[in-house]
Amino acid sequence: MRVLVTGGAGFLGSHLCERLLDQGHEVLCVDNYYTGSRRNIRHLLSHPDFEAMRHDVTFPLFVEVDRIFNLACPASPIHYQNDPVQTTKTSVHGAINMLGLAKRVGARIFQASTSEIYGDPLIHPQVEAYWGNVNPIGLRACYDEGKRCAETLFFDYRRQHNLPIKVARIFNTYGPRMHPNDGRVVSNFIVQALKNQPITLYGDGSQTRSFCYVDDLIEAFLRFMETPDEVTGPMNLGNPEEYTIREMAEVVIDEIGSASPIEFRPLPADDPKCRRPDISQAEAALGWKPTIPLREGLRRTIAYFETMLKEGRL
Repeated sequence: MRVLVTGGAGFLGSHLCERLLDQGHEVLCVDNYYTGSRRNIRHLLSHPDFEAMRHDVTFPLFVEVDRIFNLACPASPIHYQNDPVQTTKTSVHGAINMLGLAKRVGARIFQASTSEIYGDPLIHPQVEAYWGNVNPIGLRACYDEGKRCAETLFFDYRRQHNLPIKVARIFNTYGPRMHPNDGRVVSNFIVQALKNQPITLYGDGSQTRSFCYVDDLIEAFLRFMETPDEVTGPMNLGNPEEYTIREMAEVVIDEIGSASPIEFRPLPADDPKCRRPDISQAEAALGWKPTIPLREGLRRTIAYFETMLKEGRL
């Protein structure tokens, strides 16, 4: 098949493009390189079935494809808060444009939604039926509400046009090709530990996250896309193992053998206190659950950042 991946030069998108090519598909990678990088897909540019296109999904796109993975959107607070209006436009206008394309060409379409749908959750772990606890006017709302509106559009296209949709709510993911300056927990801690700089923890470090290695997540994407049309989601995809942020810092320090001290800073506004997916639906519908242990995934990720450090890119 011919598969379109928006945000294809990003962290998740580049790994997805690789897997799709391995499966024998033609891949059209679309990215405006706001947070994605050509370096992430440089090794794919010579592949005969790979095509890269610079394009912003807030503008219509006219191509012929069989499948669409809509991953385009900055996903870390540093990046999506840098231009919050554009972040909302990317989520909402981007969804409208990709749904319109899917309707025109009869393509099945996958939406990369987010655990931020749940906001600062009042139930734990989070199940797909939970409507969330989101501040609609806060600093994170451009991303949270943009993704919520995108889900609305996907399900309205399903009801109104019988479009085959797949909506995945992605929980914290890590691995090689993470942006080193995206402000996320894993990349922050690894970069700081490699440089023996203080590890910055926001709040007292007791807030929790669940960390899924990128290869596990991409496997779930591929399985979900090929489920029957009646399997639409929204579906939680992530690792249900839960760690405090302090525990994660200590594991990273241990794996690197770093001399970094831990430094505490004020907690940002609307930062969720806990995050853990209930993946019962994914286990039943996809026969999927994460298989890569945290320390193994961290070793692979640390090796990637060590290479960046040696090349002077950190």
